[in-house]
Amino acid sequence: MALTRNAVDRFEASRPRLEAIAYRLLGSASEAEDAVQDTFLRWQAADVDRIEVPEAWLTKVLTNLCLNELTSARARRETYVGQWLPEPLLAGDPMLGPADTAEQRESVSYAVLTLLERLTPNERAVYVLRTAFDYPHREIAEILDLTESACQQIFHRAKKHVAQGRSRTEIDEEAARRIVEEFLAAATSGQTDLLVKMLTNDAVSIGDGGGKIPAKATPFEGALAVAKFMRGLFKPSKAKRNLVGGSPEVYAATANGVPAVVAVVDGRVVGIMCVEVGADGIAAFRNQVNPDKLDRATRRWAAVDRGEPLFTAF
Repeated sequence: MALTRNAVDRFEASRPRLEAIAYRLLGSASEAEDAVQDTFLRWQAADVDRIEVPEAWLTKVLTNLCLNELTSARARRETYVGQWLPEPLLAGDPMLGPADTAEQRESVSYAVLTLLERLTPNERAVYVLRTAFDYPHREIAEILDLTESACQQIFHRAKKHVAQGRSRTEIDEEAARRIVEEFLAAATSGQTDLLVKMLTNDAVSIGDGGGKIPAKATPFEGALAVAKFMRGLFKPSKAKRNLVGGSPEVYAATANGVPAVVAVVDGRVVGIMCVEVGADGIAAFRNQVNPDKLDRATRRWAAVDRGEPLFTAF
């Protein structure tokens, strides 16, 4: 069924919100784009003139498509090579969605997106819709075909699970750059003890190479182990240059609301290291080097002037 221009415009007005919901639910920008496109196809096939509240209809369709995808994604991730991490988004990407409140900003942080992987699909949907988009429980219940009381119980359970593993420290862009610069200075100094002082005792480093770029299958744990890994990571070597196609330019940036190290070769983002900062120091590094999860970041990088790199690695 051909849509009228008005019907297309109504959908396009909802697209940014739908993409932001889908990204939080799926942890993948490419999968989020696919889910929104599938939602459009269903909108195209529907009798849109009979839909009283388009926003509610579109949200319900999208959410259920994402729930189906989450169910199948769990099976795929059982065979995923190494650690699975979400796809990072650089500051300013519209898919990050609303960031007016601390809860909204936290809901798209890399740490929380990783924690959401532990939730059931329904728990994840309720948490995202309530925390990031302020949907009332009544509307969420209608979207998920639940009772309102069941929705409230699911939300409290999901919120508790997420709260147990998150860092609540908020960092502005200026502070993020300073943290990244201090970390990189320590990492390239060759002195492990300088790095150890910046880390919490239980610091971890997790890498996602997707089987395409070498990444340790299990996390590095503890300040000393993480510090030794980071010191080695920035040591120059021909093998590293061959692996990524050259010598990366290294920048301080922000991704998903946290400090980030971005490595770029000939305009192509080859790695994003998200740095989780707690009250006592750096608590975690989450390193995305899977090229399949860096395409959107590369497009975003090309659209904005990032200034001069801090240094050239390898």
